[in-house]
Amino acid sequence: MRNDLDFAPLYRSSVGFDRVFNLLNNPQRLQAIDTWPPYDIVKTSDDDYRIEMAVAGFGDADLDIMQERNVLVVKGSKAEAKDGDYLHRGIAGRSFERRFELADHVKVEDASLVNGLLRIALKREIPEAMKPRKIAIGTAVEQSAPLQIEAERQVA
Repeated sequence: MRNDLDFAPLYRSSVGFDRVFNLLNNPQRLQAIDTWPPYDIVKTSDDDYRIEMAVAGFGDADLDIMQERNVLVVKGSKAEAKDGDYLHRGIAGRSFERRFELADHVKVEDASLVNGLLRIALKREIPEAMKPRKIAIGTAVEQSAPLQIEAERQVA
C-alpha cells in the first residue's frame, strides 16, 4: 500500500517549490536500505560540505564519481582477485553504487582517496543574480496639474 501526500494546498501559497514536492513524491527516493560502504556527510561551513566514504581495498581506478544535474553518483567496482581459498572473508570488496541528492547550485570541488577514505568536497555557489538584494524605495515623481482630455471645439 502506497500513501501519497497531497501537496495541492501548498501549491496555492508557494511559488517555485514544485521541484521539492516532486522530489518528495519520487518513488525512487525510498530505496532499499544499503549500509555499505559506510559514509559521513559533514557541513564544514555555511556553503561547504564534505562526503567521506570508507572504501577500503578500492583504488583510484576502481572508483567513478559523476555529477548529473542534482545527483552525485559514486560507483565502485573491482575485479575479483583469485589468490587463494578464503577461510573467512570479512573485508567487503563488492561493487557498489551510492547516490546523493544535491541541492540546487551545489557543485563538486574535488575528490581525494587517502588511506581507504574517499573524500568529496562540495560547495554551494549561489549565482549573483539569485543572492538577496536590497530594493531602494524611490520618491514619487512630482506631478503638475492633472492632465485633462479636451473635447473638440466646433465653430458654429
